[in-house]
Amino acid sequence: MNHGNYDGYKLFSGNSNPELAGEIAALLSVPLGKSTVTRFSDGEINISLQETVRGLDCYIIQSTCNPVNDNLMELLIMIDAMKRASAGRINAVIPFYGYARQDRKAKARDPLSAKLVANLLTAAGADRVLTMDLHAAQIQGFFDIPVDHLLGRPILAQYYMDKGLKDIAIVSPDHGGVVRARYMAETLKCPIAIVDKRRPAPNQSEVMNVIGTVEGKNCIILDDMIDTAGTITNAANAIKKLGASNVYVAATHGILSGPAIKRLEDSAIEEMVLLNTVTLSERKKVKKIKTLSVAPLFAEAIERIHNNASLSELFK
Repeated sequence: MNHGNYDGYKLFSGNSNPELAGEIAALLSVPLGKSTVTRFSDGEINISLQETVRGLDCYIIQSTCNPVNDNLMELLIMIDAMKRASAGRINAVIPFYGYARQDRKAKARDPLSAKLVANLLTAAGADRVLTMDLHAAQIQGFFDIPVDHLLGRPILAQYYMDKGLKDIAIVSPDHGGVVRARYMAETLKCPIAIVDKRRPAPNQSEVMNVIGTVEGKNCIILDDMIDTAGTITNAANAIKKLGASNVYVAATHGILSGPAIKRLEDSAIEEMVLLNTVTLSERKKVKKIKTLSVAPLFAEAIERIHNNASLSELFK
């Protein structure tokens, strides 16, 4: 194996998604590095690395999901600990990148929080970021360090190919997801439809029109993330009223906060397929939800990065 300039590599996990980290470690036949995360009584995070990282290629697996700020600080402090322990290279493996929705100034005096988080990760000492399905692909440009941006879409497409659905239409729940929907439609060789919506306030949406044919189709609504599930359930109910045979939902990041689970159970959605970039114990109790693993893709990416091999095959 070509280890580049490093003596080897180690995987570490934060508290956000230990199940996924364990899966990735098992696939790579590498034990997770020993570290502890404790808190002072006022909530300050304290991290202790319990094995050497000097000169090693280190990978920290941590999604910045709920509780977003705790998980982000945990990641930043672990990066800092590794930098000060003379790690050879520090790779932040962030299956779900929080604050990605705040990627532009939608109105005057808005912050660019996605850029701020990129700056924080770089300032803490990260040498590389490995992530999946950013809310907007151009967030890669917010970083001055390499970013490898994996796609969850091929995993979802393969699931539907194996399922053998006929008369499929891929539906984008808004204008922003049209490119994503088009790629999926090309893979499954089917047409697309677009839900035209407006958002009167954050986490609220209202369906206006559906562009394209959904009548008599098995519709798959494709999105990058589902938070309160208002957009997705409104879209599902609207296309069901327009004569869709069945409505399926596929998304990479299932945040499912607030009323999401109830909305899903009350909606016209037949099945929701999510990837395990975010841990959510509640989803296991919901019959409509099926979870697929991203561990094989991340394990392959980590191995290729460590061996200085091309990742381009993984983006297809």
